[in-house]
Amino acid sequence: MATDYDSPRKTDDDLGEDSLQELQARRTDKSSGSIDIDETDLAESLELPGADLSNEELSLRVIPRQADEFTCSRCFLVHHRSQLASERNGQQVCRECA
Repeated sequence: MATDYDSPRKTDDDLGEDSLQELQARRTDKSSGSIDIDETDLAESLELPGADLSNEELSLRVIPRQADEFTCSRCFLVHHRSQLASERNGQQVCRECA
């Protein structure tokens, strides 16, 4: 492939304009990447803040803290003993919070 080194070179501004023109051309193309979304399916999957959840039941098995675990005094998450960074005045801190 032959290269004409005497032809004018494009600057960064010219490259940006070309890509903008390409985007506008794609925008007018109706068949490019359109997705049909059913509004009823979308509305059913959303939960609004403050929604009445009094009739809902959670089925979650709660496992008590094991002998080799501790609760971090800063983030209040249960971690394995291997994650213990320090213990001061009976307060245990995990590595992430230390």
